[in-house]
Amino acid sequence: MKLKFKRLCDSATLPQRATEQSAGYDLTVCEDVVIGAHERTAAHTGLACEIEGAPQCVLLIYARSSLAVKRGVTLTNCVGVVDTDYRGEIIVPLINLSNECQTIKQGERIAQLVVTPILTPEVEECEELSQTKRGEGGFGSTGR
Repeated sequence: MKLKFKRLCDSATLPQRATEQSAGYDLTVCEDVVIGAHERTAAHTGLACEIEGAPQCVLLIYARSSLAVKRGVTLTNCVGVVDTDYRGEIIVPLINLSNECQTIKQGERIAQLVVTPILTPEVEECEELSQTKRGEGGFGSTGR
């Protein structure tokens, strides 16, 4: 399996893992991004990607905890999904939850890209589902 990247602009940075044990590859912005307090934006990475030799994988984009905790900037959609057949630019939707304008400089790390195996079972409609002890118990039904 190979993770192939195409640079769409000269300032794009190829993702890297910070350490040998890092699960994710750091994504960076290819241009300065200014996000006003409580505003959203689409941050451009300047990269397109292909997972070669792994059709049953997906790229998941997760927030960087340091950016979220220290500056209040996180993903608008919690986890981004980049389907295996997508060849366009990886764009990261960000939101500034702080009360101050935040500037993210070109080359700054904004998210983590994780390669994850997926299962795609056949969908089947049925009249009944099997019974379990929990049943239809929802939020908080299993205790604290």
